Amino acid sequence: MNRNTFKHFIAILSLAVFGMLLCISCKEQPKHDNTEEWLSLFDGANYGDWTPKFAGYELGVNHKNRFVYEDSLLRVRYAEKDTFKGNFGHLYYKQKFSHYKLRATYRFVGEQMTNGPAWAFRNNGLMLHCQEPSTLGLDQDFPISLELQLLGGGGTDDRTTANLCTPGTNVVMGDSLFRPHCIGSSSKTYHGDQWVEVEALVLGDSLVQHIMEGQVVLEFNKPTIGGGNIGGYNENAYEEGKPLKEGYISIQAETHPIDFKAIELLDLCGCMDKKAKNYKDYYVKADNSSCVY
Repeated sequence: MNRNTFKHFIAILSLAVFGMLLCISCKEQPKHDNTEEWLSLFDGANYGDWTPKFAGYELGVNHKNRFVYEDSLLRVRYAEKDTFKGNFGHLYYKQKFSHYKLRATYRFVGEQMTNGPAWAFRNNGLMLHCQEPSTLGLDQDFPISLELQLLGGGGTDDRTTANLCTPGTNVVMGDSLFRPHCIGSSSKTYHGDQWVEVEALVLGDSLVQHIMEGQVVLEFNKPTIGGGNIGGYNENAYEEGKPLKEGYISIQAETHPIDFKAIELLDLCGCMDKKAKNYKDYYVKADNSSCVY
């Protein structure tokens, strides 16, 4: 074999080896399906994943059956002759989350419960970063949480939705600590019994955005335990100044009937190792203990 032939042979062999290594490398990198995997927190069938808590009653007691599941809807209802006596209620999903997108489809219906406070007219909320339900005081009216407040219009005046209320919490808006209890968003008003979709982007304690029709209508960051606007709380759970980086999700029973057609969540915390089969490019917080190889 002459020198030129030998060089040609070495070149071909090198290309073949490189090709094999490249092929092996390709095989080592699994193909990823980055389709968003939304979790239905309410599937239209049952509430086995949710637990009620009403002020004055033990955890798990659905006081006067105010949380109702029928016609593929999650409903809050009040008996015709029922009168409000301070028993605000919340319904908690079984799992806590830290980084996620949330979307819900809701509508206000009917008349407010007798003796319900005026501010609670067509009023409900998605309570985010809630404290552990088992730590609620027996008579506690609201959980330590960040309320994505849902309001319905009364038919004439402007009334924004996707507002923020802060039971037992403080947040930073812009560069300033926000201490008042509630602040309105920049959303439009939704009158009547129409279905409305609301969204939230929650990134631990670094950013929370409330979103309507694809537009951010309110945002804040650095939520912490503090402030007031809750009664009957368990002092052991009230760690003032503690950052709120995760928590449970709940909806309210605040004296006005409401229907939820869907409540869905996209978890943004998961396997971020590209060598794993369940890697997703939309994850923003790593939980590599969940990786599958």
